[in-house]
Amino acid sequence: MADTGTLKRQLEQLKTEHRDLDDIIMRITEDPPFNQIQIQRLKKRKLALKDQIARFESRLLPDIIA
Repeated sequence: MADTGTLKRQLEQLKTEHRDLDDIIMRITEDPPFNQIQIQRLKKRKLALKDQIARFESRLLPDIIA
């Protein structure tokens, strides 16, 4: 298992890419006509990143015993 520092760096990279995709999607959709397939692919990638971010965050949080 990777150390906490490595996980945090990877998490930040994923968050940065997620924000960048937000910006790209916004810029593309501001100027119609735009390629709907390209937008769908970007959104799909963004969703995959969101899932990865959630997994990384859960690995960084200590387990809570109820």
